[in-house]
Amino acid sequence: MAIRDWPEAERPREKLLNQGAVALSDAELLAIFLRTGHQGKSAVELARGLVLHFKGLRGLLESNCKTFCGMHGLGVAKFCMLQAALEMSRRHMYEGLQAAPLLSTVSELKRYLRAKMRHLQHEVFACIHLDCHHHMLHFEELFRGTVDGASVYPREVLKSALAHNAAAVILVHNHPSGHAEPSQADHRITKSLKQALKLVDIDVLDHLIVADDQVLSFVEKGFI
Repeated sequence: MAIRDWPEAERPREKLLNQGAVALSDAELLAIFLRTGHQGKSAVELARGLVLHFKGLRGLLESNCKTFCGMHGLGVAKFCMLQAALEMSRRHMYEGLQAAPLLSTVSELKRYLRAKMRHLQHEVFACIHLDCHHHMLHFEELFRGTVDGASVYPREVLKSALAHNAAAVILVHNHPSGHAEPSQADHRITKSLKQALKLVDIDVLDHLIVADDQVLSFVEKGFI
């Protein structure tokens, strides 16, 4: 049976309009994006099969184009729509972080960093630049590495912070391994960057490590 033939209260779009998006299941939310199914399956039935196959929305959204388009009923257009929606969600969170002092919105910052970095298959080192009131000025990816490390050069971090006229920074990098515990190299580079930035009166407020669904804070662990 096509979705248009369902009772109105059970149709995903009408349910969203009447009850809000939070009332929809993962499959119903996905079906709204898919819009159509394929022969013999409604969009909701297709979505349920996809959620099951990819073991949740995360697996689907983080799949590459080839894997995504290899599923019956999907294609490049739908892949692009979902990736665009995912990026809009990240940018929405980013704009929210800019509206208040960052240290008062730590939980929101961690949620944003998980959304932005947890799926990366290589290590990335980034810097969040802050003004004197600790409002976010800019998030900048500075170095990319391999699955288990990235070379970090204090001179480049310093140049970036000065270019953005930062009064303080928060250091960020991810661990593709999924283990958040900092390595000795992580401790060393944190100490080195603190010393280098302190020479130009820029404070290092924290160093955050993103590892899958975890975000470890050096400050919260007493490492800084």
